[in-house]
Amino acid sequence: MNTNTINAALCAKMFLAGARNLEAKKEWINELNVFPVPDGDTGTNMTLTIMSAVKEVSALDPLTMDSFARAASSGSLRGARGNSGVILSQLLRGFTKVIRSEDEITPVVLTAALQKAVETAYKAVMKPKEGTILTVAKGGAECAVELLEENPDIEMKDLLGAVLSRCEEVLAQTPEMLPVLKEAGVVDSGGQGLVQVLKGAFDAYNGIEVPENTIDQTSASEEVSAEDLTSFIYHTEFIMTPETEYTEETDRKLRTYLESIGGSVVLTLSDGKVSVHLHTNDPGHALQRALKLGALTGINIRNCRMESRDDSRKRDDSRMRDDSRKGDDSENVQGTAPSADLSVEDPFALPDMPKLVELKETGFISVSIGDGIADIFRELGVDCLIEGGQTMNPSTEDMLNAIAQVNAKNIFILPNNKNIILAANQAKSLTKDKNIFVIPTKTVPQGITAVISYVPEKTPDENAMIMELEIENVKTGQVTYAVRDTHIENRVISAGDIMGVGDHSILAVGKDTETVAEEMIANMITEEAELISIYYGEDMKEEEADVLRGRIEERYPDCDVELNYGGQPIYYYIVSVE
Repeated sequence: MNTNTINAALCAKMFLAGARNLEAKKEWINELNVFPVPDGDTGTNMTLTIMSAVKEVSALDPLTMDSFARAASSGSLRGARGNSGVILSQLLRGFTKVIRSEDEITPVVLTAALQKAVETAYKAVMKPKEGTILTVAKGGAECAVELLEENPDIEMKDLLGAVLSRCEEVLAQTPEMLPVLKEAGVVDSGGQGLVQVLKGAFDAYNGIEVPENTIDQTSASEEVSAEDLTSFIYHTEFIMTPETEYTEETDRKLRTYLESIGGSVVLTLSDGKVSVHLHTNDPGHALQRALKLGALTGINIRNCRMESRDDSRKRDDSRMRDDSRKGDDSENVQGTAPSADLSVEDPFALPDMPKLVELKETGFISVSIGDGIADIFRELGVDCLIEGGQTMNPSTEDMLNAIAQVNAKNIFILPNNKNIILAANQAKSLTKDKNIFVIPTKTVPQGITAVISYVPEKTPDENAMIMELEIENVKTGQVTYAVRDTHIENRVISAGDIMGVGDHSILAVGKDTETVAEEMIANMITEEAELISIYYGEDMKEEEADVLRGRIEERYPDCDVELNYGGQPIYYYIVSVE
């Protein structure tokens, strides 16, 4: 191989090494969170994002530059979590757009790919902020352009090394660009994540091997591996008889591919045959991949969602079918005349088919944390809830699965967290058959207000405008604990302190939960305030929360004070003032 170029095999090797290095450093990156709250998750989000792409890349056979580019792009886009993860996926998307048509990556191609990566990522962010992962990426791309102009014959190793060094330099400067980083004494966590990916890739280029098994595959698939029949539509089973020897490597590649398109994957080898079980949204992809290895028998595909209908509905449908067979005056089933003979001998009879349901006009998807808050959203008519929020940001794939579940022409998504909005927007861009409206709710109370503000008589566009206006009137405060010592916003905070965190700053710090909550609310109240809503978490007793409500009612007699069980983890109280 020409040492001044990168072919598909080396490119994939560098990508996987970068992912491994990021995964190894994720907890360290998490700790770079500016606010010392227990949900700093930049490293986790970026790792889960890139691991989604790792699964697809690892399963490639054959491996070409085009197949690598498509796998890295699609895997990261669908697996993207959090703002940092979405931006990383957009960097990969832009980079792979350039390289996919090339047989090898030259310094010229690399430079163009880095430029496209930055351009794509900046476009994905509505209000790009300097001093972040974007700035670090831009610094690397600008360095490549400068060096290539100075020396068109530059060696690939020198170019890669210089780009990495420039990214590290820009990363070190991020505290000077964002004062909040400087005060907290940290560099940008997303930028650090990108640098770790580049470091791993550069090591691989230089022949420094990282063991394959250091990637924590369970972290990338822990959500989809659970028996959650609502996440994937089809329960798929089949038996494959391999045409050639079925080796451990073959098993690994097949398993990795199946896990990339679904969950609950089980492969069992017995008597020279492989029994396959998985849950997926596209059984065809699983069957096509298996057909490349051998002949298929015993194919069994069931629709999990249809099977999960409640028993009473099944009994009602069965009764209606029985009545229709008897020729009585019962309601038609699927437009069949009451007198039609739907006996089991009729080869065209489909007694277990569900009724055809027309798309309704509007549906709602909301990200939720805690069983109490989930119940509130359900009572307000939200069609689909995505568990996540502060402690685990849902991925773009989670959003797409939720969109597929909601049977509506127009769907409003409520992210309820500023770190989830980009993933929701990415899911919107990937959805072509429904109208998606992402309402930029940054907190659960904003999400609740958005749903309440919906007016059925208004158009979807009018409702989107109304909801966006109404959520601006909602102030949110959240009470939690500090995970480390820090100095921020002129406050000295020790690990274990109780903090009241507002929409834009820390509003109170102390040792007592109720006292901090009361001080936080005092800093949220305005003369126009009319309603104070308190949601107590899973670690709080109702009696304790009721005491806080009493103190707030006494202090603000002109405001209505509502107390609700939220059940949210980590945050003792979530409070809104409207």
